[in-house]
Amino acid sequence: MSFESLNLNPAILQALTAAGYTEPTPVQAQAIPDAMAGHDLMVSAPTGTGKTAVFVWTALQRLAQPSAKPGRGPRVLVLTPTRELALQVTSAVDKYCKFMRHMRTGTVLGGMPYPKQRRLLEQSLDILVATPGRLIDFIDQGKVDFSRIEMLVLDEADRMLDMGFIQPVERIAMATPATRQTLLFSATLDGGIAKLGQRLLRQPKLIEVSAPQSQHAQIEQRLHHVDDGGHKHRLLDHLLRDTEMGQAIVFTATKRGADRLAETLYDKGHAAAALHGNMNQSQRNRTLDKVRSGNVRVLVATDVAARGIDVLSITHVINYDLPKVAEDYVHRIGRTGRAGAAGIAISFASPDDTRQLKQIERFTGRKIETHVVPGMEPKPVSRGGSSERDQGARRGNNGAPARWDSRRGSGSQKATHRAYSSMRGR
Repeated sequence: MSFESLNLNPAILQALTAAGYTEPTPVQAQAIPDAMAGHDLMVSAPTGTGKTAVFVWTALQRLAQPSAKPGRGPRVLVLTPTRELALQVTSAVDKYCKFMRHMRTGTVLGGMPYPKQRRLLEQSLDILVATPGRLIDFIDQGKVDFSRIEMLVLDEADRMLDMGFIQPVERIAMATPATRQTLLFSATLDGGIAKLGQRLLRQPKLIEVSAPQSQHAQIEQRLHHVDDGGHKHRLLDHLLRDTEMGQAIVFTATKRGADRLAETLYDKGHAAAALHGNMNQSQRNRTLDKVRSGNVRVLVATDVAARGIDVLSITHVINYDLPKVAEDYVHRIGRTGRAGAAGIAISFASPDDTRQLKQIERFTGRKIETHVVPGMEPKPVSRGGSSERDQGARRGNNGAPARWDSRRGSGSQKATHRAYSSMRGR
């Protein structure tokens, strides 16, 4: 199928040609005809398959025609779970509408000054991209006019459900015209997402595209078994000193863990910085600018903060903590190997991570190949399922079990954290 067969506006086709696109992806080929026909859609497809383009192209196609309603309110509203994803969607809109005249896009999200965004909402907009929390603030202030909304997009609805945004999302949706077209995108279409679709969409068409076997074929996936937190720290430090590694994103399970690990790596001489949801937008922008400029080589991040990051120079992704949800593994490793480049994804797994590891391998349909660094091999596993080192770490001086928690860090790590914090006046 060609892009021309989708009957896209010539200005959109010109932008696709300029971007080097040659043919639609499977999800684009399946979803765009129904979306352009005005149907409500519930779409599930793996990350990196072009889902954003589905609703952006459909929205621009609609916006190429003048609105039947005069006014200043937006005609298309896109809700995203995170600030980074909102900025990514805005960037995609700018890329695809570059040959269309008088197209105005606005972004409303947390962590940015209210006055500037308030002035934005007072202007005439075509597309408004927003995070639910900040948009609710402006709704409460009576600063939002939804009377012209023709299309509502719920991007990564499963993530919004996980983050507790569903009530704000439903409230926003109810404030828009009942005649709107609604497009919902999610990793899965069951459970809470199915119920949400029943409440907000009208006879939606379901489109599910499974992951192709070649997905992430350009990314080499490696697994390192670790005994405990100390073993994990030593292995990470060794890997980061590899001169062939360009820039890396290291994923942790918690925001506090991201801060502590970034501080530890910084003290060891690595150009490291943390990125997580407790940082305001200006702090996050400064950190990402440092990554893009090369001043930060190792970005330690949580899943929510790193969602939507598109930095072509990322050569490695390291799962310091395995994700709790298998789908997040795919999102994580997709931060490397961008634009057809090769990438390497490394995962650490302790004896306690067996269940998560099996879920990831079952979800991706492939077994992650085990690698070993000479001199840093994991201890042999005993008949009880624990390594010798792990058994030793689990026993205190009196022989009682003392479970190791790698996410809290050892006493020396806590001391390092205190010294680092004191040095920086935190």
